Amino acid sequence: MVQRTPAPGDLEPIERASRDELQSLQLERMKWTLRHAYDNVPHYRAAFDAAGVHPDDLKSLADLAKFPFTEKKTLRDNYPFGLFAVPREKVVRIHASSGTTGKATVVGYTQNDIDTWAGVVARSIRAAGGRPGDMVHVSYGYGLFTGGLGAHYGAERLGCTVIPMSGGQTEKQVQLICDFKPDIIMVTPSYMLNIIEEFSRQGMDAADSSLKVGIFGAEPWTEAMRAEIEARAGIDAVDIYGLSEVMGPGVASECIESKDGPVIWEDHFYPEVIDPETGEVLPDGEEGELVFTSLTKEALPVIRYRTRDLTRLLPPTSRSMRRMGKITGRSDDMLIIRGVNVFPTQIEELILKMPSLAPHYQLVVSRDGHLDKLEVLGELRITMTEEAVVLLSRDLEHQIKTHVGVSTKVTLMASAGIERTMTGKARRVIDQRPKT
Repeated sequence: MVQRTPAPGDLEPIERASRDELQSLQLERMKWTLRHAYDNVPHYRAAFDAAGVHPDDLKSLADLAKFPFTEKKTLRDNYPFGLFAVPREKVVRIHASSGTTGKATVVGYTQNDIDTWAGVVARSIRAAGGRPGDMVHVSYGYGLFTGGLGAHYGAERLGCTVIPMSGGQTEKQVQLICDFKPDIIMVTPSYMLNIIEEFSRQGMDAADSSLKVGIFGAEPWTEAMRAEIEARAGIDAVDIYGLSEVMGPGVASECIESKDGPVIWEDHFYPEVIDPETGEVLPDGEEGELVFTSLTKEALPVIRYRTRDLTRLLPPTSRSMRRMGKITGRSDDMLIIRGVNVFPTQIEELILKMPSLAPHYQLVVSRDGHLDKLEVLGELRITMTEEAVVLLSRDLEHQIKTHVGVSTKVTLMASAGIERTMTGKARRVIDQRPKT
């Protein structure tokens, strides 16, 4: 792996700013955002009035805690354009996230928003080691999903050559990587594993490809997954974070020289971590639910948006801005199995510690009478005897019981036995419980 550590001159001044300088800018922009939302979005005017707060009440960054939260339901309740803070004809692009239930969450962008987005993604790619002239293979999906176009515009802004491959067609992905010889790939980590496997299927080693850096996001992934990808692909695997409601990819991104958690671009997105039960703001370092307030968005400002991602805020290292820890789960997709809180990433960590198991899995939740049951579907890397498979299954069941605290049934399948995703995020949880 080739480290590409940026020189100080490569950074924007804000990436080296003092904490006082950054907070002064944040306060100025936060005041504008609250006023912009209150004056132009009926929902925010009603929500602020109901909470007894006004934009003028913000005298310090800590005062943001007085203002009400925004949730995904808020976007669905105001579908499609009810949260826009500018006239519809000023919106130059619309993206939407379908989710799993209910109406889509619709987000809009003015031309300034698009420029801001391209800028933070360009900053993210540079932080990951990208440089002008690099070739970037984009395997995030294009369309209403923000991943593909977000990565595309950011790479072009940095001065890179973009290969807009999108998702799927795994054989063609490998062919183009071999033929075009890109330096960087931007894709979900689960689909990167599919690409690595396709290299092997074709009798090639992914580590021999031209790729030097992978910028992975759109789904939670672990340090064990990072080690797996880096070892098999011979690249630096860097984490990028974002969500459409806040902007898209590029809200935060890791720096290649440290790879110690995504740096939140705090000049555009103000983070808080709260207790998901009480809504209380937690001090930096404590784990809770990540909340964002946009600071520069025109078309769709968001005030204290509850991401449902569980993480913690960490002190600055490679940049002047705070980092976020790895996402440990979500406050709204946490599985409760017989009173035990279970996150898919906990199971993933245990699977990836077993060399005989591939990094593909699914959790199947069902109900037996009044009790929930959890079955873990795993996949073997190698051919094993039936007796060895039984022993390995029992070992994983034991590890899950010991480290997660829940009894499971483990079923291990042959290679490629787990359903693959061809276009985006892995389907980790299959919930077969009756809907109430």
